[in-house]
Amino acid sequence: MNHSTPATANIRPPAVAGAFYAGAASVLARDVLRLLNDAAPAAGRRAKAIIAPHAGYIYSGPIAASVYAPLLALRDTVRRVILLGPTHRVAVAGLALPSTRAFATPLGVVPVDAVAVAAIEHLPQVVVSDAAHALEHSLEVQLPFLQTVLEHFTLLPLAVGDASAKQVAEVLELLWGGDETLIVISSDLSHYLPYPVACRTDAATARRIVALEPHIDHQQACGATPVNGLLLAAQRHGLHARLVDLRNSGDTAGDKSRVVGYGAFTFSAAHSDVH
Repeated sequence: MNHSTPATANIRPPAVAGAFYAGAASVLARDVLRLLNDAAPAAGRRAKAIIAPHAGYIYSGPIAASVYAPLLALRDTVRRVILLGPTHRVAVAGLALPSTRAFATPLGVVPVDAVAVAAIEHLPQVVVSDAAHALEHSLEVQLPFLQTVLEHFTLLPLAVGDASAKQVAEVLELLWGGDETLIVISSDLSHYLPYPVACRTDAATARRIVALEPHIDHQQACGATPVNGLLLAAQRHGLHARLVDLRNSGDTAGDKSRVVGYGAFTFSAAHSDVH
């Protein structure tokens, strides 16, 4: 967990604490640990990138935990997280950086990686928009998991709006790094379909993601743009994708008449076993 504290004015405060997840630090820490412990991490290849859902923890927390729990093995290795998620509240052209120097949750403060910002800020598709970040939950809900499974890390948060998969892949390429860098894409899958329709739809989407087919649309995944960008980059770097968990809100805490789909995926190099 990161405890370094830039000036308060330079910190993006939590927007959905107490709504999407517990607002009290002790309760949140307990909730995240319980989710991770229930996930039973499987040994396997070192993750270079993951896709995790971003709904309230009672809905998507177990699915997110399934892909975060194995990252405990990388606790001493990962020092930088590149986090991309779709905008839900504020439209933005391109990929939006914040001007703030850190992001806060009840579990502490995570510094924004100034070196990573400098590496991409010259790109025409990269903009600065605090408005895009202020109320956005897709990035924020990933942070308590990251703060729990990793030790000390910096963050490069990008709220993805109107952009192409190629533009996302170009950004990822500049930030790719080595084992010290983890890429996290935040996305749910289908929205508000009847349970059996959602199961079929999400299974088809999962097959495309595992096959690295960068043609996901926004009806299949709200984070389709960053997902497709990752799939292009994964192709270029020879990564293998694996489906870790695939469920929906009807399986966790919701009504089965209208469900939201959640998938957890990991992307690894062919020879990257965790020892």
